[in-house]
Amino acid sequence: MTGRERPVDEVVADRDRRLRVRVRDGVGLVLFLVVGAVVVVGLFGGARWAARESAPLLYDLPGGSWGVGGVLGLVTLLGWGGAVSGRLEMPTANGSGKASGAVLRRLARGVCAAAPVAPVLFLISGLQGKNCRTYEPDCSYVPGTGPALLVYAGCVAVVGWLTHRRRRAVLEARRAHGRQRLRKLRTRGRGKSRAARR
Repeated sequence: MTGRERPVDEVVADRDRRLRVRVRDGVGLVLFLVVGAVVVVGLFGGARWAARESAPLLYDLPGGSWGVGGVLGLVTLLGWGGAVSGRLEMPTANGSGKASGAVLRRLARGVCAAAPVAPVLFLISGLQGKNCRTYEPDCSYVPGTGPALLVYAGCVAVVGWLTHRRRRAVLEARRAHGRQRLRKLRTRGRGKSRAARR
């Protein structure tokens, strides 16, 4: 027997071990998918139920559905701003920051990413369900959802546009300041490359 050949018992044992691993991985994957599907369906169904139950209470507060739509629009914009800002990035380029800080930053970024989606789901859950009768309580239109949705869309559009314009103006002012600074340095002979100075 050469060094490359293995005994038959060892080959069979290795094959059985690989088969057990595949079966265990397959069962784990199926369980993950089943539990994940139950959690997602329960989460969306529960969120829809909670939104339909709490919407009339929120629409009855001072300001009514108009105020709720405006507040939800601001929540969306703040969440979007937090999700796309660079302030929640790692503090150092090599990732040598504390692990707990990284977890908190990722958690904060996840909350900021969920914030723009949650108000939309809340408002859509108050609209009349598709393919159901209006007299069914789970499908009927929640009074006040239409104005809240209109104010939400208007708030997101107008305040988002104003924020975008302001940000572009600030960036343009910074660029202009940088160009002016380089112009002054070049007039003194310092704004050139090292090769040009020689």
